[in-house]
Parts: sequence; structure tokens; C-alpha cells
Amino acid sequence: MHKRIRGNRLKSVFMLSLMLVSSLCTADTAMLSQFKAEYTAYKWGDPLGKATMALTKLEDGQYSLDYTSDVSKFFLSDKRSEKSIFSFIDGHFTPHKYHYSRTGTGNKQSLDVKFDANTQKIEILKNKDSYQLDWQGETDNQLYRLMLSLGLANSKKVFDVDFINYRGDKKHYNIAIEQTEKVDLPYGSINAIKVKINRTSSSRETFAWFAPELDYQLVRLQQFKDEKEQGDIKLSKYTLLPTL
Repeated sequence: MHKRIRGNRLKSVFMLSLMLVSSLCTADTAMLSQFKAEYTAYKWGDPLGKATMALTKLEDGQYSLDYTSDVSKFFLSDKRSEKSIFSFIDGHFTPHKYHYSRTGTGNKQSLDVKFDANTQKIEILKNKDSYQLDWQGETDNQLYRLMLSLGLANSKKVFDVDFINYRGDKKHYNIAIEQTEKVDLPYGSINAIKVKINRTSSSRETFAWFAPELDYQLVRLQQFKDEKEQGDIKLSKYTLLPTL
């Protein structure tokens, strides 16, 4: 019983770490800033592991957004990675490919998603099962967060996002700005815009903080379920990479 309870608590931190992402671009939407961001994951104030996010520009003009996390508690462990390949032209994000994998305690998981502009289909390979969905403007599990940061940089107040999550399902979030406040992080104290991510038919509450002085980078992510904290992820290091 204790093993199951601990596993569920730790899993909630892993799931929260999957929501980590952001970067951003200049307000004129001309280009994205390459960066590397490092985070520390906490549960009730105790550090459980780390996550890293990096955005790089590829030689063909596309971008790669890469995420990894490594979290552990007692004898439980979880390692996850995500990769998005996409284009960014005239302020518009176009997803091309998305990959997700998970290893550690329990079953291994993998997901590959391809957005086909010719057929307007989304091709999904989940573990060993494959299927298609109609592409109706959805983005992948990471890119909507880049869109959120870009929207904040351009003074947008409310967001509705449709995306394919790491399970290969279509999801919809409504995101609204709450307030601007100072947050204390391993990185240091910084002023940030707090937003609330609203889900339909869910008892989870997720709050995210984005720092204008760091190109609207995501600096903190905190989640609750039934008013109990599930996890708290905070920025520890942020580096802008040279522009190609």
C-alpha cells in the first residue's frame, strides 16, 4: 500500500514536469530565441529531480524543442523526454513531428506523432498501435506553450488551445491571466505573470508563471488536485544560446 501511495504521489510530479516548456520570441514575431532552461522539481518543498528544456534552430530553417526529466523518490524512478520539430513563419507555428518516451519504474511508453499538411491528417504511433486523426488545427503537446508565451509578449489576455497530448488524444485548455507577482526561485527572485490553466471535467488546478524579463520564459509551474499540491517546478538556470 505504501509503495502504491508513494508511486501515485511521485507520478503527479512527473506529469507536472511534462507541462514544462516555454521560450520566447521577440514581440515582432520575427524569430525565436534559442535557449536552454533548467528546472528543479519539488513536492511539498522537497526536491525530487530536475528537468531541462532547450530550443534550437535547425539548418533547414525548422526548430527543435527538446525536453528531458529525471525524477526519483526512494526506489521509484521516472525518466521522460519530448521532442518537437516545427516551423515558425510570420508568427505562426506549424508542427511537423513530435516524439515522447518514458522509462523507469513501471511500463515503458512511447508516442510518435506526424502532422501531414497534404492529407490534413495526424498520424499517431502509440507504443505498437497506429491510427489517424483529422487535423483540425491542433498543435502538439509542447508547442501550445510557446504560443502562450508569444501571446503574453503581445499582451493577449485569454487563450484557447487545442493540442495532441502525450497519450495521443485531442485536448482543449482555456488559459487566463490572473495577476503579476514576484516569485522566489532557485534562479532568484523575479517578477512574473501568473496564469491559470483550466481543464474541462477535471479536479486539477494548474498555475504557471512567465517572466517578461526572460523573454516570457516559463519560470514556475504548480499543480493541485482536490486542493492538495501535486508538484511545484521552479527555474534554476536560464541561458540564451547564440543566434545562428
